[in-house]
Order: sequence, then structure tokens, then C-alpha cells
Amino acid sequence: MALSAIRFQLLQTDPRCSARRSTLHTPHGPVELPAFMPVGTQGTVKALTATMVADSGAQMMLCNTYHLALRPGEAVVAELGGLHTFAGWQGPILTDSGGFQVFSLGQNTRVTEEAAVFRSHIDGSLLELSPERSIAIQERLGSDIAMVLDHVVALPAPDNEVRAANERTVRWAARCRAAQTRSDQAQFAIVQGGLSETMRVECAEQLADLDFPGYAVGGLSVGEDEADRNRILDATCPALPADKPRYLMGVGKPHDLLEAIRRGIDMFDCVMPTRNGRNALAFTDEGTIRLRNLKHQRDTRPLEEGCGCPACGHSRGYLRHLFQAREMLGPTLVSAHNLWYYQRLMANARSAIERGRFLEFYQAQMDRWSNG
Repeated sequence: MALSAIRFQLLQTDPRCSARRSTLHTPHGPVELPAFMPVGTQGTVKALTATMVADSGAQMMLCNTYHLALRPGEAVVAELGGLHTFAGWQGPILTDSGGFQVFSLGQNTRVTEEAAVFRSHIDGSLLELSPERSIAIQERLGSDIAMVLDHVVALPAPDNEVRAANERTVRWAARCRAAQTRSDQAQFAIVQGGLSETMRVECAEQLADLDFPGYAVGGLSVGEDEADRNRILDATCPALPADKPRYLMGVGKPHDLLEAIRRGIDMFDCVMPTRNGRNALAFTDEGTIRLRNLKHQRDTRPLEEGCGCPACGHSRGYLRHLFQAREMLGPTLVSAHNLWYYQRLMANARSAIERGRFLEFYQAQMDRWSNG
């Protein structure tokens, strides 16, 4: 049995689909699932304080091993009290392993059986991330959940390339599991396999045999279309252990989250709410609002009626003015609104599952977005 610092409590599954309501118990408190994790790549959710992130309703934050290893370095973070103290975030933290950077920084990366070797995007120095090194860094950072190192390839890709990366992902997962020394940190394995249902199921089954405390679906949101993503989730989720949390990495738009919840996914992360917020785009139940549009110049309405976020205490006209004037407050306020929106969407999804009415909630929400 693998060491585990977490406990997954499945509370309810919607009787007409695979949507799940559960609680993930961690060393830094419980996380009610389904849940969306804001991305704090370098120990900060861009433009927001930790208090602002917590005020949105966020329960758990994601940080990145590769970026923190480069700057300021895991030794510095450890000396400053560990990642929770360093970032001022006392809730649960999940750290990504650096595997996604194998894809996103591919032009500066060389992958061998032993490790992924990166040339730093900051100063050109080399960083070698083996499965053992990735886990050692994450253990020094002190996150609640450490992701295993995986091999992510861009899609579409030839079958032989996907299969080779898939098989390496399983071997690396076993090495990560063997490298674990902290009993207060859980590891999640990552299912790869590109757009092949067969390879996805094979990978899921092999990783399930290794008995990890949780499982992620990785290698999506890297160029595939929505139909392919949903097809892969349809095939993969049933192959994952029902008594373990399921995490879809890097996804996505609000409707993507509902599609994935319907298929049995419990956890999400994505830069979309804050990245779009910094670029004057707000998410609402009636669709997106592009604040730079001239039509908002004299608009007295908030972004969304009834929203308690800091941005919705102001008019759309004022928010537009902040972006036009290049005031820092604009990106901060709209990023905060988008996080509040994502967290409200997750809370409403949890409530709908509890009432056995997720499909009604799903359809009504899809209709609102399409008619907005």
C-alpha cells in the first residue's frame, strides 16, 4: 500500500451520469469536490493576494516545481518555512511535477529514460529533472499533493511517439512512488496516451496497479479539439479507481469543467480565469464580457448582478477605464471576479449533484452561455 497523507471520501454519484460529490481530506484541511484550483505557478496567483484568492472560495492552490526550482530554489523556500508559509497560503497546495514543461518548453528540453533536461528560460543554465529529483524538490517545497513526473507530448503525434511517452510515464511513476520519503505528502499519478482510447485505458490500468492515492488525466488541452477531449475522458474515467480522486490537468473554460464533471472528474486547474482577467475579459453566466469594447464606456452595471467580488462593487464603465488607463487595479479586480465566478460554478455543481439534479443544472447553464 502506498504512503498517503490524504483520504478521499466519496459522498454521492449522480444517478443519471458520472458526476461525483466527494471530500478530499488533506494535512491542510478538507477540499470539497468538484473543485477548481487557481494556478499560483511561482507561489502566487498573478495579481492577487492569498487573502483575495481565499475570499473567492478557492480551497486549494497549484504551484509549479520547475519554476520554483529555478527561482528562488527549493532550498530557499524550505528555509523560509516551506511553500505554505512562503506563499502565505494555509490551505492545501498541489505541486505540478515539471512534466508539462517537457511539452511547453520543448524547444529547450531533452528527454532521456533517466530524466528531462531543461535549459532554463531565465539564464540558460541546465536543470535536470529525473523522477527522483522532481519528488525530492516537491518534498522540500512541502506541498500536500505532489504530481509524479510524466512525459507530455504535443498533439496530434504519431502513435509510436505517444506509446513511447506513455510507457516512460508509467516507468517514471513507479520511480516517483519508490522515491517518496514524506508521509505527510501524497502523490498523484498522471494518465497519458494522447488521443488513443486504447493507450489511455492501458496507462490508467497500469498506474492503478501501482496504487497511488489519486490520479490525473494529463496531456490534454495541448491542441486537441473539445470532442476529442470528451471522447478520451469517456474512455479514461471508467478505467480509474472509483475510490480515488480524479484530476483533469490544465482545463479549462467554464463549459469544459461541466463537461468533465459529467464524466466523473473531481479536480481542475487552469490559468484561464486569471490570464483572461488580466486581459480585460470577464466570465459570467451570460457569457464573456470584453471590457475594452467601447459599448462598456458608459455602462453603469456591474459585471454580474449579485456577485460579491471586489470588481462587482464597480461599474463596467469604471473597470473599462482602468484597462484603458493601464491601471494595475483593472487586472486585479477582473482576475478576482473570474476566480469568484469559477468557485461559484463549482459550488453550484456540488449542490446540484447533492440534489441528484446535475444534468438539469448542466443543461440550464449551457443554455445560458449559448444564449448570452
